[in-house]
This record gives sequence, C-alpha cells and structure tokens, in this order.
Amino acid sequence: MDFFAAGMILASYVSGGVPTGFFLARALKGIDIREHGSGNPGAANVYRVVGPVAGLATLAFDAAKGFAPVFLAARFAPEHGGWLPAACGGAAIVGHDWSPFLGFGGGKGVATTAGVFAALCPKALLVSYSAFVAGALLTEHISVGSMAASGVFPLAAAAAGADAATLGLAAPAALLILYRHVPNIESLRTGRPLAARPKASTG
Repeated sequence: MDFFAAGMILASYVSGGVPTGFFLARALKGIDIREHGSGNPGAANVYRVVGPVAGLATLAFDAAKGFAPVFLAARFAPEHGGWLPAACGGAAIVGHDWSPFLGFGGGKGVATTAGVFAALCPKALLVSYSAFVAGALLTEHISVGSMAASGVFPLAAAAAGADAATLGLAAPAALLILYRHVPNIESLRTGRPLAARPKASTG
C-alpha cells in the first residue's frame, strides 16, 4: 500500500468520524444528544429530540460521509482497483461508529453504511432499502427495518454481481450494524425503551 492510499483511508476514517447529529444538536438546542432520547447520535434520535429538519440533515450528511470517500477513491485512484474504495468505505463506517471526536463512541452506522454501498453497489442497496421499509412499516420500529436491511444486503450484493472487494465489506458491515443494534434487540424483547447515557457526575 502506498502513502496516497494510506492517506485516503485515514482521511476516510477521520471524515467518517465527524458526528453530524452531535454537532447539530449542540448548535440548535445546546444539548448533548447522547444524553437524550435513546442516547444515539444518529439521525433517528436527532429527528425525535431536535426535530425533523435536523434529523434529515443528519441522515444526509451521515450518508455523504460514506458515499464521498468511496466515490473519491474510485475517481482519483482507479489504479488501485476495487479494494481502495471498499477500504475507504470501511474506514468511514468505523470512523462513524467509533468517532475520534466522541471519545471513540458513535452511532450505529446505518446511514453511513448506506452511503458507502450507494457508491459501491447501488442495485443491492435498493433491495436492502425495500427490506428496511417493509421491516419498519410492519413493526413500526426503525431499528427493525435497519436490521432487516443489513441482513438482506450481503445476499443482494452477491446476487447483483458485486466485485470481491465489495462482497468482502458487505458481510462485516452488516454484522456490525446488527451488533450495534444489540441494545435495541434487548429493548424490543423486554418492551422497555432505550435509555440515554446518564450524565457524568459533577460532584
């Protein structure tokens, strides 16, 4: 791996780590979004706590964090083949989930992962989005839709003829989304709502 490729992967991680929802909630309401609602800094919680405009803006920017590194790697470093765009996409997802700006905490990565695969394999993403809509509408839980979409995506990518690098990223990315939704699974099982992270003591 050359220095240019390594730099692109590192830049993808850092840009992926920019916590859109956290910054919007702080700017618009003066709050730490991690201490409200579900405690997640992603689009769904921002939508509920801060409002629809902030929620949709978070969704758009988080998706762009995934799409842009993949697009730029494919556009400006085609000599590296498919592995560099996939690596940059993976780095953006890791950056979002373990943000250096939030003490290596972060969101669930659904929007950023969608952005990555919108660039890598849009046909499979459309199938996955259909699973998201079905799951969310049938259960009235966005988290179920997200898990359904992530479960379907690797199979959809394979059926769409995605290249080896994309397929190599699809399964880990899907498993990571499911892993990040473990608290939601427990909440659904027990019927108890997710609680925000408690505030640190100042005493």
